[in-house]
Amino acid sequence: MAARKRKAPAMAAGGAALWRRLSAWLPRGRLGLAALLGRLSDRLSRGRDRRARRSSWLLLAPLLSPPVPVVTAPPCSLCPEGAHRFQWIRNLVPEFGISSSHVKVLSSPAEFYELLKVQIKAAKQRVVMASLYLGTGILEQELVYCLEETLEKSLQAKGSPDLRVSILLDYTRGSRGRKNSRTMLVPLLQRFPEQVRVSLFHTPNLRGLLRLLIPERFNETIGLQHIKVYLFDDNVILSGANLSDLYFTNRQDRYVLLRDSPEIADFFTELVDAIGDVSLQLQQDDTVQMMEGMVHPYQGDKVAYCEIANRRVMEVINSARTRQEHLHAKTFHSSQPGSSLLSQQGSQAPGSQKPEPDTWIYPLIQMKPFGIQIDEMVTETLLTEAERDARIYLTTGYFNLTQAYMDLILGTRAEYRILLASPEVNGFFGAKGVAGAIPAAYVYIEHQFYSEVCCLQQQERVQLQEYSRAGWTFHAKGLWLYLAGSDLPCLTLIGSPNFGYRSVHRDLEAQVAIVTENKALQQQLHQEQEQLYLCSGVVSTSTFEQPSRYVKLWVKLVTPLIKNFF
Repeated sequence: MAARKRKAPAMAAGGAALWRRLSAWLPRGRLGLAALLGRLSDRLSRGRDRRARRSSWLLLAPLLSPPVPVVTAPPCSLCPEGAHRFQWIRNLVPEFGISSSHVKVLSSPAEFYELLKVQIKAAKQRVVMASLYLGTGILEQELVYCLEETLEKSLQAKGSPDLRVSILLDYTRGSRGRKNSRTMLVPLLQRFPEQVRVSLFHTPNLRGLLRLLIPERFNETIGLQHIKVYLFDDNVILSGANLSDLYFTNRQDRYVLLRDSPEIADFFTELVDAIGDVSLQLQQDDTVQMMEGMVHPYQGDKVAYCEIANRRVMEVINSARTRQEHLHAKTFHSSQPGSSLLSQQGSQAPGSQKPEPDTWIYPLIQMKPFGIQIDEMVTETLLTEAERDARIYLTTGYFNLTQAYMDLILGTRAEYRILLASPEVNGFFGAKGVAGAIPAAYVYIEHQFYSEVCCLQQQERVQLQEYSRAGWTFHAKGLWLYLAGSDLPCLTLIGSPNFGYRSVHRDLEAQVAIVTENKALQQQLHQEQEQLYLCSGVVSTSTFEQPSRYVKLWVKLVTPLIKNFF
């Protein structure tokens, strides 16, 4: 035992030295990752063993993912944007500074649906919608009618029509059943062939014999287009909600509207276009085909296809980052006196001035099939760097965290309040066949995690809460970060990822990090968090003794084998 105690400091010191060597080997352009490795090695060298049963090396393992491109220039601490501590994210993605007055947090499915219709009807130049699928009910048909009406008005306007509609859906989910997303949209293609584009993403991992053997619905487990973004001219809605009647009525999700944000709208338009270019194109006769010269996702060479997709998406990210850097330099760093945008605005009439940014938007993209892991890296860094007494509220409709995320939650110092769906509000509750056992599988995963929390005596620091609401289902996902000593969040993550294996490894995902210094917007985010958590109860040992939490033996045996598919 004494020998083991003597070895521990040596192992920690050796680990610190190893990570310092790793950071030294990184190219000079990898400043963000190098700084992060340096901070982690400092912690390791001080001997901070954050968990009793697991090695501190587990905290470092998630950061060994392939490096993502970062900016070589360090953050500008002299600019207004330098006031917040999360500026390091712009080393990875474009940073969009906006006024908090342009941000509105929505709270209900009905509000989300009504906003979609209003925005479609008001659109003049572009409607871009990315979703898993479009439903086939009356409410979804009304959305299609709104699109048709707006396109008709554009067609009747003098000169050539300006309005363009681009819709991105998943191929397998959008093709499910005889009446599906495709049949809902074909009439638009037939009537407005020059103005409407419908792209259907097909994962490159579903191919060959696998594609032939796996039946409908089950083929969706291999990989999906899961991004949810809805934009109309320069207004952008980020959400986790799909275009389906449940998400318009009684399926709780999250939604945020970014008004008058042309740069952000341009970015997501280009992102959807890039994914659309490597997707199947829906035709007027309900067939599909690839764009001319493009590698096929499941018939062509997989490596070549993924390389092209990676290049297209990274071009969008890098070009937007370059544009924002130039805009930043023009705004704050013009060498000619009085020639910067700020000084020019100062000479304008007060009512015409653009408000100074107090909120920053960072788009976080995760497309592991294409080798893009930005969202994963940022999320892991946020969890790693959360300080003692900071509070993180994390919510997911499907509690199935990756091992890396679980290690960080259990091994770091912040307080966690994790909101998840009770079995009764799980989207698969009451489903027929094998899918009906999925809620029980989530209960089993939840129980395993809770048992580990108890084993580590972390119940006070890491708390699980189950969302329960009669007649509703739960689909909200995201994160709110409260710094130590603060009653309001300064950062939130909102978008499509569920923090699970699928989100990290299988599907195409996108969310945004919203960082704000504005108290009114922080209050909006705080109220959103409180409203969701008010419908929940704290999980305890007695929770799993309830009859509704009984998990059959076969589910326990099968869950470890299939948990990476849902």
